[in-house]
Amino acid sequence: MKKKRLLAITLVITLFASIFALAGCGKQKEASNNDEYNGKLVFDHSMDLKYAELFSVDYYKGGYKMITITNRDEDTAITDKQSKILVVPDGMKTPEDVSKDTIVLNGPVKNMLVASTPVTSLMNASGCLENISLVTYDKSSWYIDDVKKAFDDNKLTYVGDYKAPDFEQIVAASPSICIYSTMLTSAPDVAEKFKELNINFILDQSTYEEHPLGRVEWAKCYAALCDKEDDAVRMYDEQAAYVDKISKTEKTGKSVAVFYITSKGKLYVRNADDYVAQMVELAGGKYIFDDLNVGKTGTQTMEMESFYSKAKDADYIIYIWSLGGKPSTLADFTGYSSVLSDMKAVKDGNVWCTTPDFFQIADTIGSMVNDINKMMTSDSSVNELTYLKKLK
Repeated sequence: MKKKRLLAITLVITLFASIFALAGCGKQKEASNNDEYNGKLVFDHSMDLKYAELFSVDYYKGGYKMITITNRDEDTAITDKQSKILVVPDGMKTPEDVSKDTIVLNGPVKNMLVASTPVTSLMNASGCLENISLVTYDKSSWYIDDVKKAFDDNKLTYVGDYKAPDFEQIVAASPSICIYSTMLTSAPDVAEKFKELNINFILDQSTYEEHPLGRVEWAKCYAALCDKEDDAVRMYDEQAAYVDKISKTEKTGKSVAVFYITSKGKLYVRNADDYVAQMVELAGGKYIFDDLNVGKTGTQTMEMESFYSKAKDADYIIYIWSLGGKPSTLADFTGYSSVLSDMKAVKDGNVWCTTPDFFQIADTIGSMVNDINKMMTSDSSVNELTYLKKLK
């Protein structure tokens, strides 16, 4: 009996020894493979992208990544036509043949400055918030709970407005890279100061993507910096699923006007190919200004009379609450102009406002499309959705 027990113990010990030996061989093999590609860029594969066209991620043997961003603001001197970032994995050397214009960062990249709420929302949704240290919006500007908590936990520092940041504070923090929106083109002196101080910066180009889901897909770009690609893919797939499901249903036949009025009384509507207009179409509706500046994104000012003549028969109104006057009631809304009371959507009680966090939900564009669809297909008793609220 003792012999059998001793034999069993010996077999168990031998088995575990074999397992550890195999594991050790695996690690040695992996280390050996990495040694083979240490300091070399040997192409392996590219990131799979469906809609995003203005960035790419190429993967190389040994864990290197090359992120390429195509800059659309070619008329400015702020950036080159392309920005390249090489992410060097821990324990690996920087290849000698990397061009001098390439930004070289050690991965996973940490201590970033992000001067864009949409980019922050994408990074937060991919588990990359902890990689951000500095922002150009103070705590009171945020609607994202995780961001507000990061402020409370002293993990995020406000370094001043993006047009006038505190450069001394930024230099002291020594960020690995600064990620700005294309609004930096309106503050070229800030970009010049970054260059003078040898601080790496790039411009997010997600707002130029033709398809709304292309904006969401930029989460994969930033996730590549943080080694969080799987999280970004899961988030993107979830948002794309909303749009895919709606695309398989019949069009609603409902028309929608999207606009806002500033505190100075200027009226802005979305251009025909703006992402919000496309979201209406993806939701199964018809954007009422689908012939306005075809091929252009963004907004266009319009006189109230011209707006009314085109949009008076729209079935629904989506008012961008955070950009203009902030109506709380339907009476507030019609108070902007007497002609608004005569619009079909107003008479039918179909005036909806976006929620205050509208520009901080880049990671939930699919959910927003779903809300627009619900707005057009739900009965009149529905007054509030996740990102839309009916004015009464």
